[in-house]
Amino acid sequence: MSPERRPSFLAEHVDRLAGTHLRDLLKDAARGKRLRHRLGPVLLDLSRQKLDLQALDALGAHVEASGWQAARDAMFAGAPINTSENRAVLHTALRASGSRLPSPAPRDALNEIDATLKRIDALVKAVELGDASAFGLAPGITDIVNIGIGGSDLGPRLAVRALTPYHVPGLRSHFLTNVDGQSAYELMHQLDPKRTLVIVVSKTFTTQETLLNGGVMRDWISRAYHGDKAAVARHFLAVSANVAVAEKWGVPAAQVYPMWDFVGGRFSLWSAVGLSLALSIGSYNFHELLRGAALVDDHFRTAPWSENLPVLLSLVEYWNRNAQGRGSRAVVPYADLLTDLTSYLQQLEMESLGKQVTPQGQHVAQSTSAVVWGSVGTNAQHAYFQALHQGTDVVPLEFIGVVKPAHDLGANHDALLSNLLAQAAALALGKTFEEALAEATSGTEEERRILAAQRSFPGDRPSTVMMLDALTPETLGALIALYEHKVFMLGHLWGINAFDQWGVELGKAIARQILPALEEGGASRASAFDSATQALIDVIHERRTAQ
Repeated sequence: MSPERRPSFLAEHVDRLAGTHLRDLLKDAARGKRLRHRLGPVLLDLSRQKLDLQALDALGAHVEASGWQAARDAMFAGAPINTSENRAVLHTALRASGSRLPSPAPRDALNEIDATLKRIDALVKAVELGDASAFGLAPGITDIVNIGIGGSDLGPRLAVRALTPYHVPGLRSHFLTNVDGQSAYELMHQLDPKRTLVIVVSKTFTTQETLLNGGVMRDWISRAYHGDKAAVARHFLAVSANVAVAEKWGVPAAQVYPMWDFVGGRFSLWSAVGLSLALSIGSYNFHELLRGAALVDDHFRTAPWSENLPVLLSLVEYWNRNAQGRGSRAVVPYADLLTDLTSYLQQLEMESLGKQVTPQGQHVAQSTSAVVWGSVGTNAQHAYFQALHQGTDVVPLEFIGVVKPAHDLGANHDALLSNLLAQAAALALGKTFEEALAEATSGTEEERRILAAQRSFPGDRPSTVMMLDALTPETLGALIALYEHKVFMLGHLWGINAFDQWGVELGKAIARQILPALEEGGASRASAFDSATQALIDVIHERRTAQ
């Protein structure tokens, strides 16, 4: 990062720590205690981050001076902090039923949320019993297909996979998201249309990808009933704010569950957007998920910055991004059940924080969202960890482990955890040239030195470890809420609106303009676009008609 973009209050700490290796920082027991905190079933260990107590306290003084508590309280109370759309941000109210603190959210919003949760609970129980005819649905449902994209897909997809051990027997879950028809094609060849329940999730009920996939599934089920629209409707639910359009599409109004303007898509897992999850794991476990998130909400509302896990996570990210100039962060869960976590975090963080102007329309003074990427360990170790250990760029990592697995293969799990701990240690400690040279016992002196140079590791590469007691609904809820509040804090520190996403809209608008030019006979419309787009449209038409 160029020095002029580095926060001036941190410059002296960056320069001072440049000559201090993580090997030395890890020797400070008091520092380790300040950087290691537990909240219920989650342990957060920040001790391998490249900062000492002086730097931590400087970050703390900065966040305290920012008025973060007032900003936090405004969010919980339902103030319109999404200023570009003049909307409240009340995803925390969705799980207020699990909180030990009274919710300051508006009473009418809380009442709507409570009524919707009761509707979900009743539906879930009926489907579990095998006959939801009282809810307008066909009996004997065995498969649930969630159709949505972005926040209407990533949260439920993550949680359904993560909580596989809690699935209701006899119900299978599937997700359709991409406009590419391959997944829909494969599902239609696997499932029984008369035993499939489709949930179409779209706030406006105009999302192109969702409606295309929904139409494919509707036609498939319609063929099974020889076009009987009433019978087809018994296989569909919708989650939308646009009941009239959903009903016109073919979902009866009584089978539409609400989406609210005060909840953004990427924060909506806790609402009816999580209906596919509630059906998959049952009402009790869905409420346990809410309770885990509420545990973090209560902590975020009450703990001082120095013990507040979301605040500490945000300060470390601020330190890495703005003081150290790190442009990306790898998230590596050592748990196959968390396979979809990185994809979920990519949307949560990069859609929220990928902004370059303030709510007042001014350019931000500092860099905002880092690139989030990663995959599960130990697979990741055999893919890109070479670059993380010995490459020229320093990439902070987040390791996520589970103490008690959902299976009884103890030797496998011990090996998994040992790899997690080893990678975090190796990245921090490294291997000096002298240590590598001592290991080289054959060859000439020059050959030994050449080999040692290649086998030494710089270390001093930062990472965070989150250790979950077990991967339960409560723990998953807590983990996701930690990341949500971290996003809020970073938006506050960077002075940006983390709750709109105008950057998503331009490409969608252009796609709607291009689509007619791709249809048969539409080549003449290509002249309306830039030269590169025109050339590609021409190629597509040419190759479609080529013999």
